[in-house]
Amino acid sequence: MTERKLIVLNDGEGVARHVADWIVDSAIAKKGRFALSLSGGSTPKRLYQILAEPAYQSRMPWQNVHLFWGDERMVPRDNELSNYRMTAQAMLDHVPIPAGNIHGIKTEGLTVEESARDYEETLKSFYGSDHLDPKKPLFDIMLLGIGPDGHTASLFPGTAALNERSRWVTTVVGAKPEDRVTLTYPCLASSAHVGSLLAGADKQPILKQFMAEDQSLPSVHVDPVGELLVFTDKAATGKA
Repeated sequence: MTERKLIVLNDGEGVARHVADWIVDSAIAKKGRFALSLSGGSTPKRLYQILAEPAYQSRMPWQNVHLFWGDERMVPRDNELSNYRMTAQAMLDHVPIPAGNIHGIKTEGLTVEESARDYEETLKSFYGSDHLDPKKPLFDIMLLGIGPDGHTASLFPGTAALNERSRWVTTVVGAKPEDRVTLTYPCLASSAHVGSLLAGADKQPILKQFMAEDQSLPSVHVDPVGELLVFTDKAATGKA
């Protein structure tokens, strides 16, 4: 398994700003097409708001940035449960990124299975191959959260999606009220850098389990070809 590098900031705001700096610096250093996969959640939302601030968005090479999502609920994009909607309100509506660089998961007019297959084709077209090469990561940065049950993206405990190894994108039906589309382990692993974000005292138990590599947690089985960074705060480590 890839080593987990723990980076502890003062608080949730510190986590969001640190990761914003990391993303901007990484995009600048890439000097070319930069693929970033986004996560839902409160800490990522604050991160996206920061990236839309003048000081950050003026430095970000938006023409080179391509945005993807790790998972999505099968709801319209104007629904409050939509990860796309959250990202649009926090960042996309406020930054000069080309519309063609925004690769959202289509959720309207398609079945959940059709949505998953459509997104897989989107990823393969962007990547330029039907097969993932460990030496050529699909994503430059993959942002992920870790839920209280240890899920990440929409890979929930006990679901068939955990066993999918051939597809890049699959469906999750029945685990939550809304059907979902999620990237699979092989797709998540095709990342030069994975950044797992979790902050707050309520994250103490799951952070401890995650760092101890508790095999019952779906999030523990994300094993990227590149590095795995865990961005957290003092409250989550119990040292606040």
